Amino acid sequence: MKIVCFMYPGFTALDLVGPVTAWGAMPDVAFEFVASAKGDVLTDSGLTLRATHDFTDFSTAPDVLLVPGGALPTFEALQDDALLDAIARAGEGAAWVTSVCTGALLLGAAGLLRGYRSASHWTARHYLDQFGAIPDAARVVIDRNRASGGGVTAGIDFGLSMIRHWRGEETSKLIELVLEYAPEPPNACGRPELADAATLAQARALTGPMMPAELVRAAARRRGFVAG
Repeated sequence: MKIVCFMYPGFTALDLVGPVTAWGAMPDVAFEFVASAKGDVLTDSGLTLRATHDFTDFSTAPDVLLVPGGALPTFEALQDDALLDAIARAGEGAAWVTSVCTGALLLGAAGLLRGYRSASHWTARHYLDQFGAIPDAARVVIDRNRASGGGVTAGIDFGLSMIRHWRGEETSKLIELVLEYAPEPPNACGRPELADAATLAQARALTGPMMPAELVRAAARRRGFVAG
């Protein structure tokens, strides 16, 4: 199985590392990590990951395309037509087109989600319709050959769900156990409907400036989703 993963400066590392860790436990999996240039890519946490391919030499017919998300750097990446065009090329030939968190917005801007349901981070999900996608609040969404995870940690659930889809329940169960994936969130408030009003208000105030609507609108206009 060939899996092409896109990277760009400032993306959220866990969006990529979560599913890659799960998928890497399957046999016969090969990853290509793609960025504008080969070499180090600095993530939002300060963790540096290495791109093995650039926009000229990645596989354009992979089994899986994966695009991670993030906060402001992802919204800035919506303005990067070279990145979006490369994602579009990979997606056109991919058997599966997938994302985690706000990576769905990049898939959308690349023209790969028209008419498809998609998950995203709860703070950005409503932007998906600007790219012709159908926002879905589920933690993992599979619509035909499009699959997506919600925000950040949902990438692990997404990764294991896709293993179940590709390789069956027994393989998914085995990897879930080997990874000791049995989350016990200490505050049990990791979704808006579970959070108290004060925490939810603080979260909205914190994330709002990191996810500017004007950058989404600019990308939608430039990529031909709305009239200029």
